[in-house]
Amino acid sequence: MKSLFYFEEMLTTKIITMAYWLLLFMVLISGLGTMFSGFSGLTFGKFLMGLLVMVVGAVGARIWCELLIVLFKIHDNLKKLVDKSV
Repeated sequence: MKSLFYFEEMLTTKIITMAYWLLLFMVLISGLGTMFSGFSGLTFGKFLMGLLVMVVGAVGARIWCELLIVLFKIHDNLKKLVDKSV
């Protein structure tokens, strides 16, 4: 707990991981909603659009979360370099 209160350990990377799983769930729901939207039932075009939403959404969520984690890894490595030089 001390490392959290004195900002020695980053909490944000753990939050980003939880946000990633939440984003994946929302992408799944969105893709299924796209597939089964409307009153005409399941058509081939909506099915493909729903799959596209799920694939592009999952890849986009992964890229976004990885970029955020890379920023925090850069911060950690810079902090190690500063501590090493002092």
